[in-house]
Amino acid sequence: MKKHAILPSLVTLLSPAAALAHDGHAFGFAGGLLHPLTGADHLLAMLAVGLWAGVLGGRAVWALPLAFVAALASGAVLGLSGLVLPGVEPGILASVVVLGAFAALALRLPLGVAVAGVAGFGLLHGMAHGAEVAGPFAPFAAGFIASSIGLHLAGLAFGRWALAARVLGAGAAVAGLALTFA
Repeated sequence: MKKHAILPSLVTLLSPAAALAHDGHAFGFAGGLLHPLTGADHLLAMLAVGLWAGVLGGRAVWALPLAFVAALASGAVLGLSGLVLPGVEPGILASVVVLGAFAALALRLPLGVAVAGVAGFGLLHGMAHGAEVAGPFAPFAAGFIASSIGLHLAGLAFGRWALAARVLGAGAAVAGLALTFA
């Protein structure tokens, strides 16, 4: 990519429209696959889960992504049922900042605390996804769960290299702050 094209690309990626690009018309497996990729907030948080898990290693490698995905699915059912919690969108933005910072800092929390925090963020992301289903739930849910797992795996791949995890985690945290104040 040419240097003069980087800044406009970053501005577009970090704009509030890109962060909250979900339009409530998502349906089908393909729609579910694309849904986490259409908002920088969801994409960055799911990558950060994998980054942090990769940095922590051990049981965190499977426990953090599994906790996020399980809570994501549960939250989607709640969102689909019409449950609305205050602060879902600010919580999603906070997840980008917090998870990115934790990966960047290679923060070592007790595994149970890390799992609970990741699950809490996963629940919020799921509620947002579930609230935007416009067709049959099962194919859409299967798509966004598959996409989420793929993003976690990508984060895990980069999380195996400490420097990459720290740089990418810091980038996610900074992008989360930019999205928050945009």
